[in-house]
Amino acid sequence: MPYSYIAVLGLSPLDLIVIIAYFVAMIGIGIWSMRRIKSQEDFFLGGRRFGRLIQVFANFGQATSSDTGPTVATTTYNNGGAGVWSALMMLFATPFFWFTSVWYRRMRTVTLGDYYAERFNSKVIGGIYALLMGVGLCVLLSLAFIMMNKTVQAMTPKDQADLTSSEKVEYAQAVRMNDLQSRDYHSLTPVEVDELRQLQIEKPRLQFSYINSSLLIWSIVIVVCLYAVTGGLEAAFISDMIQGVFILILSVMLIPFAVNMVNDRFGGSGVMDAFRTLHVQKSESFFEIFGSPAAADFTWYYIAAIAVMGLINSGAQANTFVTPSSSKDEYSARFGMTFGIYLKRGTTVLWGVTSLFAVLLFASDITDPDLLWGYASLKLLAPVGMGLVGLMIAALMAALMSTADMFMITASSLFTHNIYRPLFPARSSKHYVNAGRVFGVLVLIGAAFFSLLNDSVLGMLKLWWEFGGLFAAAMWLGILWKKTSRRAVYFQIGTCLLLYFLIPMLLPALAPGVRSHPEMLKTTEARVITSDYKRATQEDVDARNQEIESFRSLTPTERAGRVAPVPVELGQPWSKTTVLPAKSIFWTKGLVVMKDENGEVLKDVGGKVRYQGQGMLNVFLYAVDALGFDLSKNTYSENETIRVAIRVVFPFLILVGVSLLTRRSKEEIQAADRLAARMLTPLAQTPEEDEKEVELSHARPGRFDHTKVFGPESSWQWAKWNRQDTVGFILNILTVIAIIWALTFCFGLGG
Repeated sequence: MPYSYIAVLGLSPLDLIVIIAYFVAMIGIGIWSMRRIKSQEDFFLGGRRFGRLIQVFANFGQATSSDTGPTVATTTYNNGGAGVWSALMMLFATPFFWFTSVWYRRMRTVTLGDYYAERFNSKVIGGIYALLMGVGLCVLLSLAFIMMNKTVQAMTPKDQADLTSSEKVEYAQAVRMNDLQSRDYHSLTPVEVDELRQLQIEKPRLQFSYINSSLLIWSIVIVVCLYAVTGGLEAAFISDMIQGVFILILSVMLIPFAVNMVNDRFGGSGVMDAFRTLHVQKSESFFEIFGSPAAADFTWYYIAAIAVMGLINSGAQANTFVTPSSSKDEYSARFGMTFGIYLKRGTTVLWGVTSLFAVLLFASDITDPDLLWGYASLKLLAPVGMGLVGLMIAALMAALMSTADMFMITASSLFTHNIYRPLFPARSSKHYVNAGRVFGVLVLIGAAFFSLLNDSVLGMLKLWWEFGGLFAAAMWLGILWKKTSRRAVYFQIGTCLLLYFLIPMLLPALAPGVRSHPEMLKTTEARVITSDYKRATQEDVDARNQEIESFRSLTPTERAGRVAPVPVELGQPWSKTTVLPAKSIFWTKGLVVMKDENGEVLKDVGGKVRYQGQGMLNVFLYAVDALGFDLSKNTYSENETIRVAIRVVFPFLILVGVSLLTRRSKEEIQAADRLAARMLTPLAQTPEEDEKEVELSHARPGRFDHTKVFGPESSWQWAKWNRQDTVGFILNILTVIAIIWALTFCFGLGG
């Protein structure tokens, strides 16, 4: 390969060698694992033979993708230290995985769709779950593709001389937007204000890449197909062991280079000087990990609401089911699931630290926050050489593939077992394994296409956090309350699907006027918040000096009614006034200016600019507001918290209410009793012994009813805790406290 072509890719020969070597190793694992597959259980669950070490890395791998570190950088760019919660939302839910992981293993099913089909004596419910969750996994996988693409493109930038004519125009627009954003808003003319708003909507790029997005994504799809589609879950788990090491490398490799660059740029030596510089240069509010007043997305009460929703909804996510259900025993399932995910929580602290330095060093160089991680990687690693840029790309690919293989196996098993098999029964095991391979390929292709059509990272992440709400209530009550009925599940899933997704998406499409109707354009009130800080940093001083200069440049007429900004002294106490902008209440992507076919801004009769809603309609918030609760008086986070709380509680209310009002058939009662008995039956040491234990429990469903908290006759299936339950849960709580301590310690270091 000519060196000139390698240079065009923006990578050195050594970088390319590292990436190619990684690809070859992954494909080799798939070919080796393929020879061990003899049944569906081998392909989809690896023969249920995985112990604690494999389980830890499998859970770590499936919970961590190429989007995780870069997403932390994006949200830190937007929200300061509080942005770390984009990857820590599930921290407070993790201790409860100590129990749910055992549930998954005791189900003894191949997929979570099998559980729904058996528990409610309905293959249709299992099929509905498989279809919707399979599509959901496909969408979530596309999120990883999107972030991987953005990060790699930021690491392979084009020289300005090589830009096309259209790219040069876009580059000029990005420079203009940066210029307007850097100026005081009140100093802009009306024309410049309109220009800035339009540019912020269009989001022109400042960086361009030699790497073609489609080529990059399809290359990853092919490699994952070659090792995971051929080798099944065992290949995925073995590769996850290797990829876990790469992810850990990714978590720490930027920090020492960032420390050196901070010291070179601002003076100092060693790690502590770099952290001190960070606190001197950045505002005190930047380090408020529980949300500063201006952090619209991550206030403490929103974090709390998301934590509860995460605990409830994650129980119904099919990818959460796969790893513990493939373990060889219950302890491996619960230890691997909880501490594999804690490993991710620990690396998140490191990603947060990396993001703090990246914002300090490079935030002013980019217009798209999603590019921050990749841009920082390029600037920090490229000067060193030694194939480190290639190593970072390989680490990102490892993180992506460890998620892609798990999601692919999970979705293909759902489609095969709960949709294809009921339609085409009595086929050979080999036939269903091959069908699973075909579905796996289709899932990867679908995710790739979706990623090329959409690039909203945080919006898609929030959508996934809430997607499990369709099935979570049926999952929890199906296990814990034997009276949960099939009809109630049908009604709850249908109602929630209608209110959560169909109406929000279809109503604006079928009635476009809804988007611009005056009642639907309601926003929160812009509000001014004053925060007091103990010590002004250099960033605070520079920002205040700019405000003073802008005020001085105003005419006497423009100054009328305004208070002159007070100078800030470095290291002294000061106050900061923050304006929380008005935000749309009913539309997920806010409001945009309406324009005609010629691009002219539309105005009403009084000359006021017309707006319309963008994204999906928030049905629940509209209903709350219509009932007389004026949501415009709330902050954005308060409204989001209300919406999340309603979406968590609403499905449970429907299930309980309808279950109490409907009768269950004899077959449905028997199915519930059989599954309830199996869920109370501990896993035996060998598959043969376990099969006998399950047969005994099926024959005598009340066999372990004495272990229930509310007594043998109760319909509630809460089991009493044993010593392992209690000690393990306490250790989990202590681990959460340790991670919070590590987070506050690292973010406060040098302050």
